[in-house]
Amino acid sequence: MPKLYFCSRFSLFASSDMAPLKVLFVCVHNSARSQMAEAYLNHLGEGRFEAESAGLEPGELNPRVVQVMKEDGIAISGNQTKSVFDMFKRGGLYSYVVTVCDETSAEKCPIFPGTSKRLHWSFADPSSLIGTEAEKLERTREIRDEIKLKVKSWIDGQAAV
Repeated sequence: MPKLYFCSRFSLFASSDMAPLKVLFVCVHNSARSQMAEAYLNHLGEGRFEAESAGLEPGELNPRVVQVMKEDGIAISGNQTKSVFDMFKRGGLYSYVVTVCDETSAEKCPIFPGTSKRLHWSFADPSSLIGTEAEKLERTREIRDEIKLKVKSWIDGQAAV
C-alpha cells in the first residue's frame, strides 16, 4: 500500500506509485533561465518532478547565473547546455514544456512538438543585461528569485491537481 502525503493545498498524492512528472524548460541559449528553472524544479520538487532544459541555439553557461545559483545553495557549474533538437531527436517525452524566453525574444523561442501541455513563463534574459558588473549581478539575482518564486508557485498548483 503506498504512503499518502498531504501537500500544501491539502491535496493527496501517493509517492511510491507515481512516476515523476517530466518537464522540459526551453529558451534560446539554455545558458541561464532554463538552467535555473530546471535546477529549482529538481531541487524544490522533492522527487515529484524530473526536469531538463534545452535551447534553440545552445551557448555557454552564464557565469553570473552559476554564481547567483551557488549563492542560493544550488551548484550548476557542471551543467552543459543542450540542444532542443537533440532532445527531440532522442525521443524525449514530457508532460510539460515550459518556454522561459522574455517577450522580446518570443519569436525565437522554440516550440517542442508532441507534448501534452505547453506553458510560457516570461523572464528577462541575464545575457542581455546592461550596466556595471555589480548591476548585472544584482539584476541576475532578481531574475533568479523570480524564477524560484514561479517554480514554487507552479509546484503548489500541481499539488492541487
